[in-house]
Amino acid sequence: MSRYTGPRARVSRRLGTNIWGTKGETIALEKRPHPPGEHGRSRRRGNVSEYLLQLQEKQKARFSYGLTEKQFRNLYEEANRREGVTGENMLRYLEQRLDNVIYRAGFAATRPQARQFVNHGHVNVNGSRVDIPSYRVRKGDLVEIREKHRNNAVLQWNVDVLDRTAPGWLEKSGLGVTVRELPVREQIDIPVREQLIVELYSK
Repeated sequence: MSRYTGPRARVSRRLGTNIWGTKGETIALEKRPHPPGEHGRSRRRGNVSEYLLQLQEKQKARFSYGLTEKQFRNLYEEANRREGVTGENMLRYLEQRLDNVIYRAGFAATRPQARQFVNHGHVNVNGSRVDIPSYRVRKGDLVEIREKHRNNAVLQWNVDVLDRTAPGWLEKSGLGVTVRELPVREQIDIPVREQLIVELYSK
């Protein structure tokens, strides 16, 4: 499956926020807090169209969770078919991705790193190896690092140094995490205005 492999700092500068959560993006945003490109300094952030605002929110969510445009569109359409608020359904499905659960539990420093852990077969779900990053966890699922990969130096550094607190819908225990409940909007701290994404796709 394809994924974005281009310059991350340029994307973060264009969208005005640290998308992947890396130190390099933070430095780039501090040094050059304007959009990239020859005319970046002359662009006015405050005077933008409604469409641009909607597009930027969609791109923030899409890049943050590492989805292609087709994947994101399909996710929106599924969320729109379900009962409830479409925007909240969409964010809930994004949070339930296996690679995001690994990231939220603090086993990976970034979502791309979490995606790599899953792709390389480091993760079990309910005792079975799962190597699909988009796998959607359900309430009661036990997600854990496989025994043979628990001494991985990168993993150990993430656990010891990052010391990230798992959100309330996850219950962390050692190198495993249980899905206590499905996340609600208040437990999803990604700075995205999901209603603008819904408005964009509703046109």
